[in-house]
Amino acid sequence: MRSPPCSTASFPQVSGHFTIEALEEMRIRVRLNVDDAHLRPGGTVSGPSIFALADVAVYMAVLGMIGPRSLAVTTNCSIDFMRKPAAATDLIAECRLLKLGRTLAVGDVLIFSEGVEAPVARASLTYSIPPKD
Repeated sequence: MRSPPCSTASFPQVSGHFTIEALEEMRIRVRLNVDDAHLRPGGTVSGPSIFALADVAVYMAVLGMIGPRSLAVTTNCSIDFMRKPAAATDLIAECRLLKLGRTLAVGDVLIFSEGVEAPVARASLTYSIPPKD
């Protein structure tokens, strides 16, 4: 297992939005540092922000296993929004890689509002892994 590159190296536009809280073999826990840019009217985290957290979690889990490959890309995503997130609260993604092959990786993500046991969303993502340079 390798340490994933800092998200700002390839994607400076997300600097400060995400924090890697734990990285283990085939697993990662990532926090969305919620601010006003992530909120929809009513003060809850928006669907696109929840999707971004799921996507970043799988991306970072894959890079944590294979090393830096900025051209690894999402090829499929299915997300279930199960309940409204707690108002203006950070979200935590618990990601597990189910498959890590030479050309494809599949990850499963549960997303929680900080301090709440019931998940907000569940996502399954597939990533295409580019050949080594």
